[in-house]
Amino acid sequence: MSDPSTASIVSTPPAQSTDTPAAPGPQGNEKPRGLLGDAWRDLRRKPLFWISATIIVIFLLMAAFPSLFAPGDPVNGALSRSLNKASGDAWFGYDLQGRDVYARVIYGARASIVVAVLSVVGTLLVGGAMGIISGYVGGWVDTVLSRVADVFFGIPFVLGAIVILTTFNGSGSANSKTEIMGLVTISLIVLSWPVVMRLMRSSVLATREADYIVAARALGAGSGRIILKHLLPNCLAPLLVYGTIMVGSFIGAEATLSFLGVGLKSPVVSWGIMISDGQQFIRVAPGLVFFPAAFLVAAVLSFVMLGEAVREALDPKLR
Repeated sequence: MSDPSTASIVSTPPAQSTDTPAAPGPQGNEKPRGLLGDAWRDLRRKPLFWISATIIVIFLLMAAFPSLFAPGDPVNGALSRSLNKASGDAWFGYDLQGRDVYARVIYGARASIVVAVLSVVGTLLVGGAMGIISGYVGGWVDTVLSRVADVFFGIPFVLGAIVILTTFNGSGSANSKTEIMGLVTISLIVLSWPVVMRLMRSSVLATREADYIVAARALGAGSGRIILKHLLPNCLAPLLVYGTIMVGSFIGAEATLSFLGVGLKSPVVSWGIMISDGQQFIRVAPGLVFFPAAFLVAAVLSFVMLGEAVREALDPKLR
């Protein structure tokens, strides 16, 4: 919780003449703002926030309504148009199978963003729950959960993802589009939750002995009420910042796994799959790699920039 600003402190007004009533000043009507109110006021003044938020909104609209941006077919093509150059009908040209590259780039945003968002939500839920339990209960529960997290910390991310996905999504598997996306999401959650657990645990350890927590416990509040009403709202700020940045990281992680051939696979349309398919023709048709890579970089950078702006707004030391 942030301290009220000096403008929110109402002082005793000087004596006024009885002939002319005193008009209320703007400071007397201003209400004290909380942490989120101060953060939103600071964010509105940052061009970096508006630029990144605008790009993210565009990508979200592309993922939700791709047909509004690309009326072409991203899956079916004609071999007669194989590797044709860009034209009015296909702004980015055609790939080896005669499919519209522009349509595939637009439709590829859906799989990448959906997998990243679901992975972040699952990671925050699992890691946040583990961190709250570990930090609030303490004792042997904290020791066991911390050691389990250390085991997962010792697994290299790429190697662990390759092992999980080749086991359940290897060559010859007949998984559907939904199952493939679900497996990639689960693998990202399994390998990423310890970071969120450590972050939430440290926040809970720094907050659980605060005066308002001690007062609530003295008044007879149960553990569930203390966690939901007091601990959780005051420990969410670092998770919001990390979750925003993590969306961009997971978009890049999904593209990396798809590029290596262990992530998303056809019939799913993904930027990582497009880059993997186009690398063999980079000298003949560099657009097959450049355009999906450009959209991938823009998406990752926009979420990272938004996370940095939110971090600066929520941290009073950086204002």
